[in-house]
Amino acid sequence: MGRGKIEIKKIENINNRQVTFSKRRAGLLKKAKELAILCDAEVAVIIFSSTGKPYEFASSRMEQILHRYNSNSQASKLILTDENATANQHESQPHVNALKSEVAKLQLMQRQMMGKELGSLSFKELQKLEHQLNEAILTVKDRKEQVLLEQLEKSILQEQKTLLENEALREQIEELKGLGQSNGVGIGRKSSGGSWSTVCDCSRSDKDGNSDTSLRLGLSVDICNKRKVPKVEANTNDSESLMVLD
Repeated sequence: MGRGKIEIKKIENINNRQVTFSKRRAGLLKKAKELAILCDAEVAVIIFSSTGKPYEFASSRMEQILHRYNSNSQASKLILTDENATANQHESQPHVNALKSEVAKLQLMQRQMMGKELGSLSFKELQKLEHQLNEAILTVKDRKEQVLLEQLEKSILQEQKTLLENEALREQIEELKGLGQSNGVGIGRKSSGGSWSTVCDCSRSDKDGNSDTSLRLGLSVDICNKRKVPKVEANTNDSESLMVLD
């Protein structure tokens, strides 16, 4: 009578589970040893119990087997990576070819827009190209006119601003002139030599014969009186000459 088939699931009974672990562990390590001897293979088995206790078997040094395993694992990962990259490249190749053809087509259209490589175009294609170029020229002209109008508006605004500044300066000059005349001082007069001189107004003199302007400038009023001296002397000489003639 054969052994009954055991259902593969976790054994709930702790004692039964421990007994089964011990039996199966011994059988597994025995099979590993037999495999290493019969087939001349390097075998390493590591087992951890439910309590965390380790059990191991190695046909040779465990470190050597693990190092060999890690080296082969990394090599396998590199091989898988290369295979995946190659597969992705093959999958994306049609997309890349489509993009390259699209770029070449656009470059050809650009050269044709510049009037090159027109030999392969038919009459209808040439008409279509001419229409596109005319529309492009009109668009460029519209933009150019818009830019010129914007520059003209800026120039007009700048001119108006300059006129307002000049008007303000002119009003300030007029105010200064009015203040100078009210104080009896004229605005500077430029002589033939290029230097400016101040002309005093001697009409507003006080009882002592000194003008307000002369007092402000720290000058004597004799300057104005000296201008009248030659006229008086001339009149005196004229009267003396008339008396001699009589």
